[in-house]
Amino acid sequence: MCGIVGGVAERNIVPILLEGLKRLEYRGYDSSGMAILDGGQSIQRVRSLGKIKQLTQKIQAFDNEFSGQVGIAHTRWATHGVPAEKNAHPHICNNRVAVVHNGIIENYAYLKQLQVEQGYRFTSETDTEVVAHSIHYYLDKSGDLLDAVSKAIKTFEGAYAIGVIALDDPDTLIVARKGSPLVIGVGIGEHFIASDVSALLPVTQSFIFLEDGDVAKVTRAVVEVFNQDGESVERPIKVSSLTSHSVDLGEHRHYMHKEIFDQPQSVIDTLEGRITQDHVLVSAFGYEAEAVFKSIKQVQIIACGTSYHAGLVAKYWFEDIIGLPCQVEVASEYRYRNPVVLDNTLFVTISQSGETADTLAALQQIKAISKIRNIPTLTICNVPESSLTRESDFTFLTHAGPEIGVASTKAFTTQLVALSLLLTAIGKSLGVMSEAQEQKIVHGLQKLPGLVKNALEHEKKIKKIAQCFADKESALFLGRGTMYPIALEGALKLKEISYIHAEAYPAGELKHGPLALIDEQIPVIAIAPKDDLLEKLKSNLQEVKARGGQMIVFEDEESDLSSESEFKVIKATTNVGRITAPITFNILLQLLSYHVALIKGTDVDQPRNLAKSVTVE
Repeated sequence: MCGIVGGVAERNIVPILLEGLKRLEYRGYDSSGMAILDGGQSIQRVRSLGKIKQLTQKIQAFDNEFSGQVGIAHTRWATHGVPAEKNAHPHICNNRVAVVHNGIIENYAYLKQLQVEQGYRFTSETDTEVVAHSIHYYLDKSGDLLDAVSKAIKTFEGAYAIGVIALDDPDTLIVARKGSPLVIGVGIGEHFIASDVSALLPVTQSFIFLEDGDVAKVTRAVVEVFNQDGESVERPIKVSSLTSHSVDLGEHRHYMHKEIFDQPQSVIDTLEGRITQDHVLVSAFGYEAEAVFKSIKQVQIIACGTSYHAGLVAKYWFEDIIGLPCQVEVASEYRYRNPVVLDNTLFVTISQSGETADTLAALQQIKAISKIRNIPTLTICNVPESSLTRESDFTFLTHAGPEIGVASTKAFTTQLVALSLLLTAIGKSLGVMSEAQEQKIVHGLQKLPGLVKNALEHEKKIKKIAQCFADKESALFLGRGTMYPIALEGALKLKEISYIHAEAYPAGELKHGPLALIDEQIPVIAIAPKDDLLEKLKSNLQEVKARGGQMIVFEDEESDLSSESEFKVIKATTNVGRITAPITFNILLQLLSYHVALIKGTDVDQPRNLAKSVTVE
C-alpha cells in the first residue's frame, strides 16, 4: 500500500529518492516525506501532504541545502491517523532515529502506553511512531543500530517493512520485513531499498529479496542479512528483466489507457512457451505439475478484487468444460473462517502483485494444513519474486509487464488466459478433455490477440457513448453465465475510477430486486454474446426497456439486438468462444470506464482512497 525507498551512496541521494517515490505513486498515497543524513549533527526531514510534486517543491525551496548520501523516503496511505503532514513519514525520535514503515503494528496501543510511561512524547496519530521510539529505546541501551532494530521488532505484532537511519551510525541503513514486501537494490559502491523493484530500476537491475523475519544491514560496500533467529544468511542476488522504460507512459495520457492497449502483446507474452500449435504444455505449470494434476478432484480459488472476478469466470469454465468442481472465495473471508478442505484439492491463489495480504494469509493457512495433509498450492501472479510465488508449490507467471494504474486491466486479462491454460492442463492430465477440445481452446487463444485488437478499435464509439454518463450517479451492469463476473468487473472498474455507484447482477435476477432501480436516470449496461443464454438475455432487456431504462449493449455481431429502438448498441466482436468471449467483451468495459472517468475529471491512475497493492488488512 504505502511505498518505501532509501539508500546509501557516494552521491547526493535526494534525486534518486524523489524518482523512486514517483515510481511508487501507483501504489496509492496521500502524503510523502524524506529524511537524510547530511554528515551534520541532525537529521534533515521534509514532509508534505498531497502529491510528490508538493514534496519536490518543498525540497527545492532549500536551494540545494537539502542533500546527503544516506536517506529514506516514503509515500503514505492513511491507516492510523488522518492524512496530515504530522502523520507523514519519516518519523523521528529525539533527533536521533528516523523510520519509514509499511504495514500495521497491531499492538501499537499497548506499546504507546508503555512508551509514554518511559517518557517518550508522541507528535502523530500513527502506529509507526512506536517503531521509532522502540528502536531509540534499545539504541540507548546497546549503542548498536542493528542490535536495536533486531530487539525492537521482536516486540511488534502485525506486519511491517521498515527502513531506519540514525545519527549514531551515519553510513548505515537498517531494514527489516515481516508480511510486507521489501527489496534491496545492489549497486557498485551503493545500495538501495524499496517496496518493489520498479522504484529502483533507474539505478539498478540487481536485487536481493528479503524473506519474512529478515533484518539487513546496508552500507555502501556490503549488505549483511540475518534471519529471524539472528543467524547470518545469504540471500541470492537476482537480475530483474524489467527496465526503467517498462513503466513509461509513451504516447498515452494515462497508465490505464496505455495498459489497456498493451493487452494484445500481454496475451502473446503470456502464451509464449506455454502452447504449441495444437496443445497446452502442462509442464508450463511446473516440473511435477502433471503428476499432481492427475490426482485433482476439485479446485479452490482464493483471490481479492479483480483477481476474484477472474476466479469466478474460471469456475464456469472448470465446471462447464471439464466437469470439475470449483469453489471461489474472497480471501479476506476465507482466512477468517474454518474452511473444510477436501483431499485432492488444488488450492489456487491469484494476485497481480503477489503481495495481497489476505490472499497471502489464506495461502499460509493452507500451507499449515498441508504439513499434515498434502494440499498442493498454485499461484497465478504477475511478479516473479513476490511473496505468493515463494510460498506456493507451483507458480504460473502472467507476463503482463508492469501494471501501474490502480485499476487492473492487463493483469486481469492475462489472469484469464492463465486460468484457461490451467483448465486445459488439468483436463488433459485427468483424461477428461479430448484432443479436439484442447485444440479448439488453443486455436481460440491463438486468435485472442487479434480479437483484443479488434475490440480496441471500438474506442471512438465507446468514447461517444461515455457522454451518456456525464450527469449520472449510478449504473447497472447485467450479464449471464461467464458474462456475469465480467459485469462485476465492469461495475468495479467504473466505480473505482469515475466514482459512479455501479452494481452488477445476473440478468436473470432482475425480478428479484434490481428492477426496482430502473428508471430513465440509470444507465443499464448489458453484455450479449451469441450463446445459449442470448434469448433469455433479450427477454431481460425488454423488461428494462419497458421501464424506461437507458440500455447500452455490447453484443456479438450476430446477436441481433441492434434492431431494438432505444438501445445503444456496439457490435463488438464475432467468432468468439466460451474462453475468448469474456476476455474480449471485458476490453470494451475497460474502455468505457476509462472514458467515463475522463468526462468526470477524476484521477484515473490514482483514484481516491485506493492503493495498487493491498499489503495490509
